[in-house]
Amino acid sequence: MVQKLLLVIRLTPFSNSPKNAPQALILVSRDYIMKKALLTLSALALCMAAGTALAKEYKELRFGVDPSYAPFESKAADGSLVGFDIDLGNAICAELKVKCKWVESDFDGMIPGLKANKFDGVISSMTVTPVREKAIDFSSELFSGPTSLVFKKGAGYSTPESLKGKSVGYEQGTIQEAYAKAVLDKAGVTTKAYANQDQVYADLTSGRLDASVQDMLQAELGFLKSPAGAGYEVSAAIDDPLLPSKTAIGIKKGNTELKALLDKGIKALHDDGTYATIQKKHFGDLNLYSGK
Repeated sequence: MVQKLLLVIRLTPFSNSPKNAPQALILVSRDYIMKKALLTLSALALCMAAGTALAKEYKELRFGVDPSYAPFESKAADGSLVGFDIDLGNAICAELKVKCKWVESDFDGMIPGLKANKFDGVISSMTVTPVREKAIDFSSELFSGPTSLVFKKGAGYSTPESLKGKSVGYEQGTIQEAYAKAVLDKAGVTTKAYANQDQVYADLTSGRLDASVQDMLQAELGFLKSPAGAGYEVSAAIDDPLLPSKTAIGIKKGNTELKALLDKGIKALHDDGTYATIQKKHFGDLNLYSGK
């Protein structure tokens, strides 16, 4: 409207007005426009600054977790979350002075949930693999652990060939799934996927499976120490490129800001001795941290 008014004034001066009246009106209008423009730009700058500040400030961190993997993540009798990963996550939040919120999910829903912003990170014994690194980013190392088989004492399974004709269960979405499909299936093993590790062990103890494949430490310090695992044993660690051992926090692709924040928290746990204290609580003198 102002521009149209100026145009009218320039083309059609008032016949009975002083000679400089239109010019005076134009100058006032320009001044008004400049003030409005400056105010608008200032408001935009403030909004952008506020947006940047909010993007860098985390008051709460939401971690996805599958609580079926003791002693790393499971539920106590009262329903509370317990385990090595849980203690590490809570300690990281304490170091960073933010609130920790745990969001439960089946393991194969972790990466989709991360991409859908259901949580900020995944702390659930998630191993770093080349395939996963194409989909998400990772923090620095939380811990490392090999993979092994679990079977009834005396069965003596040790290689894919020794399992030919047998049935082996695994938790879907894990590195063990990739190994089962690429190696065990080709060796004539019948493999079966489960939504969580508790279901794997349930079928193992009921006789529907001959063996299961999972994290070695989880099997030794979780299942074998439970009443249900009394008659079972673990194999030696499986050496295969499909079964890396480094575990870290999964982060949405490109979130370098959160990665830096989490790496800072993890480093602080090592620097002040908190990591060592938590590790000793769950694993005694066993060292799970490779430093790689």
